[in-house]
Amino acid sequence: MADRNQTAYAQPGLVRYYAQLQRLQPAEQGIWAKLQDRRPTMAMLDLGIGGGRTTQHFWPQVRQYVGIDYSADMIAACRSRFGADGPTLAVMDARDLSAFADDSFDLIWFSYNGLDYVSHADRLQILREVHRVGKPGAYFVFSSHNLQAMARLFDYRQHLSLNPITTYVDVAMWGLLRWFNRGLSIADLAQADHRILRDESHNFGLETYYIRPAAQLEQLAFGFCDVEVYPWTQTQPVAASDDPALAEALWLYYGCTLAKGHTLSESVLKE
Repeated sequence: MADRNQTAYAQPGLVRYYAQLQRLQPAEQGIWAKLQDRRPTMAMLDLGIGGGRTTQHFWPQVRQYVGIDYSADMIAACRSRFGADGPTLAVMDARDLSAFADDSFDLIWFSYNGLDYVSHADRLQILREVHRVGKPGAYFVFSSHNLQAMARLFDYRQHLSLNPITTYVDVAMWGLLRWFNRGLSIADLAQADHRILRDESHNFGLETYYIRPAAQLEQLAFGFCDVEVYPWTQTQPVAASDDPALAEALWLYYGCTLAKGHTLSESVLKE
């Protein structure tokens, strides 16, 4: 899975696409604003930076910035974008952060659902590495695809409306979604905590990990606390686990504090 996705991210068209992105998403804006007073003292690790969308916002405002991506083409695009006097950038895989010592960073950020393009086992390895290189009390931010919302979209009735053109387009995309995930039923998704799917991103060219918010909180319980959940379109976190936004937003941002002294439990390690 990771190899297939890594190959896709090396395509020139995708590199050009990510290199021209500029804006932080609303949830990122809200989280970044929350950290305003702490930024000048923070050593930051920015994971999966792509073409440098987040780099341009974060690098000038923190004490130390390191941006990494496992795509050499993406890092090359970043270096071209920011020039010789730009931030510290490196080709590196988030599954192996051995270049960094334990307790190195105050802030670790993994945006644009980068955690979703590796296998379940690799996902847990990334969480372990983040936990290792983060200082006690460090802040960890990442986004992830929401299986709770995707399960609704598997039902064709969610794509019907009074507008015939909208209905046609939405039902056509629903048909492609079901085609690329044939053999997978609504009941399968209803029973799953997480699932690998092919969605419309980059013309159904990526294998994407979707997870329910409750299952994501369980994955974090080994060493992260005070977790807040943000629908990607909102600058504020949800106030309760039954917030309707958790059933509608296709991806969510999680902001949490790193706590040392814990290891992954056997229940979390199960596929």
